[in-house]
Amino acid sequence: MAAQKINEALEHVAKAEKYLKTGFLKWKPDYDSAATEYGKAGVAFKNAKQFDQAKDAYLREAEAHANNRALFHAAKAYEQAGMMLKEMQKLPEAVQLIEKASMMYLENGTPDTAAIALERAGKLIESMNPEKAVQLYQQTASVFENEERLRQAVELLGKASRLLVRGRRLDEAALSIQKEKSIYKEIENYPTCYKKTIAQVLVHLHRHDYVAAERCVRESYSIPGFSGSEDCAALEQLLEGYDNQDQDQVSNVCNSPLFKYMDNDYAKLALSLAVPGGGTKKKSPPVTTQDKAGGQAAVGSHAEEEDDEYSGGLC
Repeated sequence: MAAQKINEALEHVAKAEKYLKTGFLKWKPDYDSAATEYGKAGVAFKNAKQFDQAKDAYLREAEAHANNRALFHAAKAYEQAGMMLKEMQKLPEAVQLIEKASMMYLENGTPDTAAIALERAGKLIESMNPEKAVQLYQQTASVFENEERLRQAVELLGKASRLLVRGRRLDEAALSIQKEKSIYKEIENYPTCYKKTIAQVLVHLHRHDYVAAERCVRESYSIPGFSGSEDCAALEQLLEGYDNQDQDQVSNVCNSPLFKYMDNDYAKLALSLAVPGGGTKKKSPPVTTQDKAGGQAAVGSHAEEEDDEYSGGLC
């Protein structure tokens, strides 16, 4: 079966090369027909699991389409070549081709397809290179935002924010979450704004920036419904405990269901939050009846010593 598919693919490659040849009566290559044959060769090689040869066939298809100014079809072929590299576990090279495809989609005037390609590239590289994935997700969000598809944009920003938190790039994470929150406010998804405020506060406290955390809560009072929400009450308790260096209070808030059932990366921030100075709030030890009696006895003894000192008069 595999041998049959390989032979089929080689026949398509031969036909494609024939279409590209020029001569005395044929001055211009037939790029359209050649691209079709290279595409068929790519499919046959892929079915035979000859991924390297399939990749080469798709690249030739892409080149033929590009020469014919068929940018959308060229981009599709570059994507297919990228997927063959993925099968070969060459993920950075795969992402590079998919990025090239997305640029062609944009040039062709199909931004939605470009965004989908960039998101696919981000998913491919996320586990190997989170930094590159963040960049791709942010690019995708920008494309969706330019198209006023804010729900899709904010979803991709959320992926970028979580990866930034996971990589402890907290300064960048704070900015990314703020942008998420602004978009959710614009589309009037207020309950999610409350959750983003919690995420912001946790990030700022891990940055040891209490002032920024407090400012986030204060600014959120302008969001409809926030001031009366359980999110607001919990954040006020959290900030109070943090400011008073009361680890018990901070831990109680961070272990509440409101925090524990957030996205995993933020829940981890909550569970690992420690107040500066550490420890529980110091409380004065209770005064016992015995302590009181001892204190009164000490006062009485001191008074008697003073009386003895002057008992013989000034002389």
